[in-house]
Amino acid sequence: MAKASDIKTGNILRFNGELVTVTEILHRTPGKGGAFYLGKFRNIKSGKIVEARLATDEQVEICRVETNDYQYLYDEGDYFVVMDNITFDQFNIPKALFGPAAKFLKEGMDVVVSLESEEPIMAQAPNFVDLEITYAEPAVKGDTSSGAQKYATTENGIEIKVPLFVNVGDKIKVDTRTGEYIERVK
Repeated sequence: MAKASDIKTGNILRFNGELVTVTEILHRTPGKGGAFYLGKFRNIKSGKIVEARLATDEQVEICRVETNDYQYLYDEGDYFVVMDNITFDQFNIPKALFGPAAKFLKEGMDVVVSLESEEPIMAQAPNFVDLEITYAEPAVKGDTSSGAQKYATTENGIEIKVPLFVNVGDKIKVDTRTGEYIERVK
């Protein structure tokens, strides 16, 4: 256990039985009354922001979180199986931890997973992924207004908008956070 004065932005705490990330912590000394800390915490599971007022000597639990690189192996129901790159141990990570980026994962890709007491609490896919186009609508001649786009299907079955010059067999770079086309890859 630590005191509220030991909290720093970025720490992960167990607050009211939930894991939260400290997004902001301010020390306040009002004209009358004792000093206190005003904190903004983001719930790791739900993403909700919680504000709290903590006394300077209030006890808080700062959690020890290990963040490591893992290799994504395969999909198994509601879980992704990942392997530790050093010990070769395999873990099941819930798909929900990856959020919308989960659909862009390919076998062999490196991912980042945070564990607290051997329990996965956060997971992150790479920001960009290279995918091959398996189907693209034909571009219509004369349909060349500025920024014209068409739909294309990638090797893992995701349909995204791409520029008209992208064809079947091309490799493209996609932003996994937004699902948008970035550029064509050679």
